[in-house]
Amino acid sequence: MRHPCAAAAFLLAVLLGSSVATATEQDHTHAGVYIVIVQPPADGVDSHAYHLGILAAALGSEERAKEALLYSYRIVASGFAAKLTPAELAAVQKHPAVIQARPDEKYYIPDNHN
Repeated sequence: MRHPCAAAAFLLAVLLGSSVATATEQDHTHAGVYIVIVQPPADGVDSHAYHLGILAAALGSEERAKEALLYSYRIVASGFAAKLTPAELAAVQKHPAVIQARPDEKYYIPDNHN
């Protein structure tokens, strides 16, 4: 090997570059689904657009809000389901219209008929 320092520097640059590039990807792999309950929109306001607006304000863009929003609730409660990273969840919880955000959980009915 003629230039061991150059090879080491190249390897270090490749490793650092790949860790920076995947940092954002890793954030999204740690995302979870949350049910976010919000204050109801004013009469006549589209619930879906209202929920997107809350998410866009918290996440910084309408594009990211559209990616995160999974479902809008409007009949029994005003809210939405969204896939959020821990940092995104913290930003959403700071929005003044947000009442509560909880992890989405699945419940199973026990099968006692064995």
